[in-house]
Amino acid sequence: KAQDELRTKGFGEKEGAQFVLKPYEVLYLKQSNRLKLSGRDMNFDSLFEHLLKYDRNIMTKFLVYRDLKSRGYVAKEGFGFGNDFRVYERGEYEKKPAKYVVFDISEGSNITARSFANAVEQVEKMGKEAVAAVIERRGEVIYYKASKIRFLQNSYDPRIVK
Repeated sequence: KAQDELRTKGFGEKEGAQFVLKPYEVLYLKQSNRLKLSGRDMNFDSLFEHLLKYDRNIMTKFLVYRDLKSRGYVAKEGFGFGNDFRVYERGEYEKKPAKYVVFDISEGSNITARSFANAVEQVEKMGKEAVAAVIERRGEVIYYKASKIRFLQNSYDPRIVK
């Protein structure tokens, strides 16, 4: 069955008797000519415009998702840090938990150091590695591994300073 094949490759979720795809998965499958919509079939651009009405971040999600898939990773919706994905090592989907949480940041967007540090800390508390996916204006995705820096207790001793 096509749904089972998609699910084993990391697409969609079974919800009761239905098989449900996320909007970025629909765009990915449509762009790669692996999905035909029933009813009124749309081309990629009109489908994108339609989905944009419901999710203004659909382009950044799609760009990161497509890039991760092109690198052979399985990416599933994340833990609610905004635009994030749980990312599984190649060949580990359904065998081991996700190793990474990838969250996207569009070039030029405002994010505070505190909110970034909080997201990294929450990811590390779950035992995952935090990765920031920065989407450049041209659509290129660049990944940065992020971790919390722990400084040793800083004590000032005036006798040491000359």
